Amino acid sequence: QVHLVESGGGSVQAGGSLRLSCAASGWTWRIACLGWFRQAPGKEREGVAAIYTAGGATYYADSVKGRFTISQDNAKNTRYLQMNNLEPEDTAMYYCAASRALCTGSWYDLDFPYWGQGTQVTVSS
Repeated sequence: QVHLVESGGGSVQAGGSLRLSCAASGWTWRIACLGWFRQAPGKEREGVAAIYTAGGATYYADSVKGRFTISQDNAKNTRYLQMNNLEPEDTAMYYCAASRALCTGSWYDLDFPYWGQGTQVTVSS
């Protein structure tokens, strides 16, 4: 099993920054693709960013390109989502999720069997 724990959410004003962390434990060798998703009330879940854990390739949704950066520290089994220039539309619950499949351009359609509990991000105008 893979256990994921997110942290770093909070409330900020528009234009502010937050860094989310996703710490993995357990069978971490199973993680090939680590993705960040978000879901706002009344909206569908959206894939935000992903990273290929072995090679480091990254993928971003158009809505966050240039503002969000996904990175990782494999020694700590931790992935990060640096979010800059936050907008009220970024308000959502953010989840990290792990897939055993390799990241691709359509990474958000992969099977993600492992999920964290989520961390709330609230951006006020």
